[in-house]
Amino acid sequence: MTFPGEKRSFLGQVIDEVFDGLYGYAMVLSRDRTDAEDLVQETCMRAVKAIESLEPGSNAKSWLFTILRNIWLNQVRQRRAAPKIVELDVDESTLGMAVESSKDPHALYVSKVERDQVREAIQQLPDEFREIIVLREYEELSYQEIATLLDCPAGTVMSRLGRARSKLRSLLSSTLGLTDRRAKGVLE
Repeated sequence: MTFPGEKRSFLGQVIDEVFDGLYGYAMVLSRDRTDAEDLVQETCMRAVKAIESLEPGSNAKSWLFTILRNIWLNQVRQRRAAPKIVELDVDESTLGMAVESSKDPHALYVSKVERDQVREAIQQLPDEFREIIVLREYEELSYQEIATLLDCPAGTVMSRLGRARSKLRSLLSSTLGLTDRRAKGVLE
């Protein structure tokens, strides 16, 4: 991968593969659809501009997630000083609902309710826990990849993940009416 065209083509393939993951991570960080879309777009633009800095053999997925996180952190810092704007009449609860006619409607409903409860519980977690759960469980990054992304030791990642799972388990056990033992099985 020595030619810029080859790197751009490679980057295009990587972005295609991880685009949904980038968007999901951006949603978790920003908690807003428009902001998440902007984060992903800015990430792609910066990645294209900085493609020459990507070393052959490096982890492009982790590089993209790092770019996204850094953009988000910069935005958070900028917003702290700015006045808050509140958006009214937003109802996204029906977006993205796909109906599978081959499955039992009751099973689909129960599955959707449980997914919604898990998402709601994840949203209640503090930022550092929410972020680490999404990176590990949804994006399936390794402990080392998360450590690199968050700029902390792998041991810190493991302990935060343990605390995040424990907190999530506690939230879900009260929401789903599960005992701690059954909630633990759901999360692992």
